[in-house]
Amino acid sequence: MGKLQKVSNFLLLIAREFPRRHLILASALSGCLLALAIYPYDSPQAKRQIYEPIDIQIDSSAPEPVATVPADFELTWKEQKVTSGDNLSTLFQRTKLSPRDVYNISSLKAGKSLRKLYPGESLRFGIDAQGQLSELHYIKSALERYEFKKHQDSYNVEHVVSQPEIMLSYREGIIEDSLYLSAAKAELPDKLIMELANIFGWDVDFVFDIRQGDSFSLLFEDRYLEGEKLSPGNIVAASFTNRGKTYEAVRYTNSKGLSNYYTPQGLSMRKAFLRTPLDIFRISSGFNLRRKHPIHKKIKAHRGVDYAAPRGTPVYAAGDGKVIASGYSKANGNYVFVQHGQTYTTKYLHLNRRKVRKGQTVRQRQLVGTVGSTGYATGPHLHYEFLVNGVHRNPRTVKLPQARPIAKGEKSSFEQATAPVLAKLAEHQQTIQLALMHNSDSSAN
Repeated sequence: MGKLQKVSNFLLLIAREFPRRHLILASALSGCLLALAIYPYDSPQAKRQIYEPIDIQIDSSAPEPVATVPADFELTWKEQKVTSGDNLSTLFQRTKLSPRDVYNISSLKAGKSLRKLYPGESLRFGIDAQGQLSELHYIKSALERYEFKKHQDSYNVEHVVSQPEIMLSYREGIIEDSLYLSAAKAELPDKLIMELANIFGWDVDFVFDIRQGDSFSLLFEDRYLEGEKLSPGNIVAASFTNRGKTYEAVRYTNSKGLSNYYTPQGLSMRKAFLRTPLDIFRISSGFNLRRKHPIHKKIKAHRGVDYAAPRGTPVYAAGDGKVIASGYSKANGNYVFVQHGQTYTTKYLHLNRRKVRKGQTVRQRQLVGTVGSTGYATGPHLHYEFLVNGVHRNPRTVKLPQARPIAKGEKSSFEQATAPVLAKLAEHQQTIQLALMHNSDSSAN
């Protein structure tokens, strides 16, 4: 009997003996048995032939392919100029670099230099073929930069400081209207105009003392780098004639590396106090012990000087000292009081913002606040008071104490360093005067 016939007889037996409810299960089982009976069957020998290994020859000397950047690949450079309100994160974000890149740079010791960025500075980003930061150049100025170059998982840092070529230039002018306009006409950069005013500002009131016919002359540093002219350096010597009186100043750097301006005799041009504690102003109300108060409409002593200026104008400490008060009152608004030794006190009232705290030590021309109109004030201005031994004095006319002169031990060094510069200034002045006299004689003929 064949294999198929035996299976059929077995199924008929199940159909007669089992209840109907079991037949479904039995049908499924029988289907499986039937499939096994008719499915082709391969011998064990054939199975072994299918999985028999194939001998493949591999050249172990051949290197595995690796994605590489061409040796001559040039980085793609992107530059970001620092503007007001920018920080490292915003500049990296604008360059589409990740916060991780910011962390990798800022966590370096040299990365601390990037924590305070100033408008005018710039960052140059060198991006590789994979879009990753490979180099970063932090350009502080034409003469100073930091270069961050990627090395493995960190960066090598190089601080590059270039030394410019220094040449002395000469300018002079006669004042026809104001110092600024006359100096600008003489092609003097704004930076040097402000420096000139600061040098002579203790002796000359450039708001009230200037007269038509006043004159100035100066020698200053012109700086060049690889033939390109940079911003000017410092004034090295200058003279200013006001109302027929001539003042001279020369720059000197002492043995401690501190630079200041002195008379040819070695006396400091700098006084112990600024005549005015702000740069931009007009006097809206002077020192007047019989002034009628603009708000209360009563005669009330005005024991200071009011300097009207735009809101936010910087207000500086008039001299070195210690902040003895910094707060707010209904009348004074935001105020700062500074004690200068045992004798002098200065007061700054109606500030928009205070920039120092009580107990803080300040240096001359350090920012103490900004002009505002807080307290009893009709508009933005600084009310400035100057007290000598507790007595109010007119800040515009009080005799200011002199700063320290050249130390005796430095007098010889001072004379050797400054004599050639003062001689060069005098030579330029004489040359110009002779040229003017010659032109005048030629015109007469």
